[in-house]
Amino acid sequence: MLNHGISTGALFLLVGLLYERRHSLEIADYGGVATVAPWLATAFLITTLASIGLPVLNNFVGEFLVLQGTALANYTWTIWAAVGVIFSACYMLWLYQRVFYGETGDEVRRRVPDLRPREWAAIVPLLVMMVWMGVYSQSFLAPVSKTTARVLDQTRINVPVRVGIEKGHAVVLEAHNGR
Repeated sequence: MLNHGISTGALFLLVGLLYERRHSLEIADYGGVATVAPWLATAFLITTLASIGLPVLNNFVGEFLVLQGTALANYTWTIWAAVGVIFSACYMLWLYQRVFYGETGDEVRRRVPDLRPREWAAIVPLLVMMVWMGVYSQSFLAPVSKTTARVLDQTRINVPVRVGIEKGHAVVLEAHNGR
C-alpha cells in the first residue's frame, strides 16, 4: 500500500500538471509532450514504470509478493492476476506513447512548458522514494512484516483447517490454533 500510494500519488500529480498546462484530460489532445517538456516526460516515464512494476522501482516488490502469495494459495488466480498486470502495463505504456511521443501540436507547443522549480520540489521526493523502496525494500518490509504478523495472530487468520466432503457439501473437519 505504501508503494501504491507513492506511485499513484505521483501519477495524479503529473496528470494534474499536464491538465493545468493544457486544460484537457483527453489523450488525443496531447502528443509530442516530450519534445517541449523532456523533464516532465522523464518524471512521468519513471512513475509509469514504477506503476507497472519494473524491477528496482517500488511497485515491483509489492506485485512480486502478492503474486508469490497468491501462487501458494491458488495458482489459477495467480495466472489471472499476472494477466491483469500485463494488461495494465500495456495500457500504461500505450498512454505514455500517445501523450509524450508523436507529432507535437500547436496547443501543446504553446501551453506545455517543462517542469518548474516548485514542481521539481514536489516530484523529486516521490521519485527518490520510488527508487529507494524498490532497491532497499527491506527498510520498509521489516516493520510492515512485524505489524502484519501481530494482526494475523490476533485475528487468527492463519489457522490450519482440514476440509472434507460430507453429504455433497464441504465441511470443516478440524480447525486448531496450535496454541
